[in-house]
Amino acid sequence: MKRTFETVWLILVTLTIFAFLLGYLKYISTPLVAILLATTFIKALLVIDYFMDLRNVRLKYRLIPIIWLSVTVSLITVAYYF
Repeated sequence: MKRTFETVWLILVTLTIFAFLLGYLKYISTPLVAILLATTFIKALLVIDYFMDLRNVRLKYRLIPIIWLSVTVSLITVAYYF
Protein backbone atom coordinates (compact mmCIF):
# COMPACT_ATOMS: atom_id res chain seq x y z
CA MET A 1 0.00 0.00 0.00
CA LYS A 2 2.78 2.42 0.89
CA ARG A 3 4.55 1.59 -2.36
CA THR A 4 1.43 2.55 -4.32
CA PHE A 5 1.25 5.96 -2.66
CA GLU A 6 4.91 6.57 -3.34
CA THR A 7 4.45 5.67 -7.00
CA VAL A 8 1.43 7.96 -7.33
CA TRP A 9 3.34 10.74 -5.59
CA LEU A 10 6.27 10.36 -7.99
CA ILE A 11 3.88 10.52 -10.97
CA LEU A 12 2.33 13.69 -9.56
CA VAL A 13 5.73 15.29 -9.01
CA THR A 14 6.90 14.34 -12.51
CA LEU A 15 3.81 15.77 -14.18
CA THR A 16 4.09 18.94 -12.10
CA ILE A 17 7.75 19.44 -13.03
CA PHE A 18 6.85 18.83 -16.69
CA ALA A 19 4.15 21.52 -16.54
CA PHE A 20 6.46 23.92 -14.71
CA LEU A 21 9.25 23.50 -17.26
CA LEU A 22 6.91 24.09 -20.19
CA GLY A 23 5.75 27.34 -18.61
CA TYR A 24 9.20 28.41 -17.49
CA LEU A 25 10.76 27.80 -20.89
CA LYS A 26 7.76 29.45 -22.60
CA TYR A 27 7.05 26.48 -24.88
CA ILE A 28 3.38 27.33 -25.13
CA SER A 29 1.46 26.27 -28.22
CA THR A 30 -2.01 24.92 -28.85
CA PRO A 31 -1.05 21.23 -28.74
CA LEU A 32 0.99 21.74 -25.57
CA VAL A 33 -1.94 23.44 -23.86
CA ALA A 34 -4.03 20.37 -24.65
CA ILE A 35 -1.32 18.16 -23.17
CA LEU A 36 -1.13 20.35 -20.06
CA LEU A 37 -4.89 20.16 -19.58
CA ALA A 38 -4.76 16.38 -19.97
CA THR A 39 -1.96 16.08 -17.41
CA THR A 40 -3.91 18.33 -15.05
CA PHE A 41 -6.92 16.07 -15.43
CA ILE A 42 -4.80 12.98 -14.76
CA LYS A 43 -3.18 14.57 -11.72
CA ALA A 44 -6.56 15.52 -10.27
CA LEU A 45 -7.90 12.00 -10.85
CA LEU A 46 -4.91 10.54 -9.02
CA VAL A 47 -5.48 12.88 -6.08
CA ILE A 48 -9.19 12.00 -6.01
CA ASP A 49 -8.55 8.27 -6.15
CA TYR A 50 -5.56 7.87 -3.86
CA PHE A 51 -5.21 10.85 -1.54
CA MET A 52 -8.91 11.53 -1.04
CA ASP A 53 -9.28 7.72 -0.87
CA LEU A 54 -12.34 7.59 -3.10
CA ARG A 55 -11.30 4.59 -5.17
CA ASN A 56 -13.06 2.16 -2.82
CA VAL A 57 -16.37 3.97 -2.37
CA ARG A 58 -19.56 3.72 -4.34
CA LEU A 59 -19.57 5.17 -7.82
CA LYS A 60 -21.96 8.02 -7.05
CA TYR A 61 -19.50 9.47 -4.53
CA ARG A 62 -16.63 9.25 -7.00
CA LEU A 63 -18.64 10.85 -9.77
CA ILE A 64 -19.22 14.11 -7.91
CA PRO A 65 -15.57 15.32 -8.00
CA ILE A 66 -14.97 13.69 -11.40
CA ILE A 67 -17.91 15.53 -12.98
CA TRP A 68 -16.81 18.77 -11.31
CA LEU A 69 -13.30 18.25 -12.65
CA SER A 70 -14.56 17.46 -16.15
CA VAL A 71 -16.72 20.58 -16.25
CA THR A 72 -13.88 22.76 -14.96
CA VAL A 73 -11.31 21.44 -17.44
CA SER A 74 -13.85 21.69 -20.28
CA LEU A 75 -14.62 25.32 -19.45
CA ILE A 76 -10.92 26.18 -19.32
CA THR A 77 -10.44 24.46 -22.69
CA VAL A 78 -13.32 26.38 -24.26
CA ALA A 79 -12.07 29.66 -22.78
CA TYR A 80 -8.55 29.08 -24.10
CA TYR A 81 -9.48 28.00 -27.61
CA PHE A 82 -12.05 30.75 -28.16
